[in-house]
Parts: sequence; C-alpha cells; structure tokens
Amino acid sequence: MAFEQPLPKSLSPSRLADFQACPRRYQHASVERIPQPASYASAKGRFVHYIFEQLMKLDGPARTIDAARNFVEPALASVITPDVRQEIGLDEAGEARLLAETAVILERYFTMEDPRNVTSEGIELRVGVTVGETPLFGILDRLDRDDDGNLVIVDYKTGSLPNRNFDSQTFANAELYAVLCEEKLGERPTKIRLLYVSQGETLERPVSEVVIKARAGAATNAWEKINRYYDDGNFPATPSKSACRFCSFRDLCRSQGVPVPPR
Repeated sequence: MAFEQPLPKSLSPSRLADFQACPRRYQHASVERIPQPASYASAKGRFVHYIFEQLMKLDGPARTIDAARNFVEPALASVITPDVRQEIGLDEAGEARLLAETAVILERYFTMEDPRNVTSEGIELRVGVTVGETPLFGILDRLDRDDDGNLVIVDYKTGSLPNRNFDSQTFANAELYAVLCEEKLGERPTKIRLLYVSQGETLERPVSEVVIKARAGAATNAWEKINRYYDDGNFPATPSKSACRFCSFRDLCRSQGVPVPPR
C-alpha cells in the first residue's frame, strides 16, 4: 500500500528503538501517527521532568529542594491538564499518589547530587544533525561539564532500575545522544549518567569511539530500511514477547493477522 502520510523528517533515539523492536510499531507510531494512550507512568515522567527542568534553569545557588517543591504546583497546571487527567483516569486519590511519589523523588534526588554545583551546557537541549544521509534528532535532559571539563550526558529516569545484564539496551538512547553531541559540537561526551530518581540510584557508563560508531551505524542502517519499507508501503511486523508486551498496538496488529504472543 502507499502511505498517505509523509515519512518523518528525522530519526530520534526513541523512534529508532521502536523500529528496532518492531518495524510495524514504527509504522503505526511515526508514519501513520496513530495516537498512543497516555498512562500514569508516562504522565509521572513528564511531571517530574518538568520540575527538574525548571529547577536547573535557576542560578546554581538557588537550586534548593524548597525551590524544587515550589515547581510542583506549576507542574500540575502545565503537565497534568484536564485532558491528561481524563485520559489516565486521574482522580483525587491518583493525584495524591502522584504528589506523594514526587515528594519522595525530590528527597532522593537531593541525596544523589547537589544541583547547586552542577555546570550545565544545556537543559532540554534540542540537537539535530545529519550523519551521512541519516537525519537524527534528540532532546537531552542535560548536557553537563564535569570537574575535569568533560561533557557528560545526564538523563532522568522515573522508572524502576533495569537489569544490569542488559546495559547495552539501557544506555542505547543516551549513546545515540552522544553521536548527536559529537556531530553537532565537535566534542564527544566522555560519560553517560542515568539518574534513577525514583530509587535514588545512578548508573554511569563511559562513552567510547567503538560505541559511537556502532550507534551511528545502527541508526544509518535503520534509516535505510525505513525508507525502503516506506517506499514498499509495508513495514514488516516482528512480534515477540518482549516487543509486544507493552506495545499499545497489540490489538491493531492482532486484527491484521499478526501472531501477537500473550502477555
């Protein structure tokens, strides 16, 4: 079939992950742009990210826990809109849960680092580059300078800690951010720091030339396939237990005859 919608102009780390998990998921989400339902977890992630973004925009000495708490009410107004409340079914009890969990996150975050001492090159930094013929785009939570003057990619995570046996998957998105930074700034970040703020745990990994080349190569390979599948009018489905488990297109794929495995 021929798609009525145009192909996206660039490839982001999250959309690359979609494609690598299942090309059909990429088709539904990025080409056909079928809306995906919000969830409590995704709303909570945006809520917490908003607070940290506003906190880090303050001058260093002003980045206190009281200042962070002062952004909770603005976050409710900006992120937890009436439409979001309706979509995720957020009632008074749900809001109380969100506020309680956020209070714990803020307490734990301030045991992980002192934001007053953070030197950042950018907050919610939007970076678009072209590697070869592959247009890439990403939004970095933070791009910091460490005490030695090196760039460090910092990403907030509100989910649970990952299995350390799957570090290559855990750091994949952020490693593609490193490709973006090197191409855009002419400087390679030396480290990636993932702040699992719900648990108060930090995961770090150095950035190597081998990893940079591998991530750039994977993105280029994926973009070539995306263009070919788009021209063919079909993105193949590759169902698997891991790929389909949390996919919001399960029912749609099943209706199209895709053998979606049970959860």
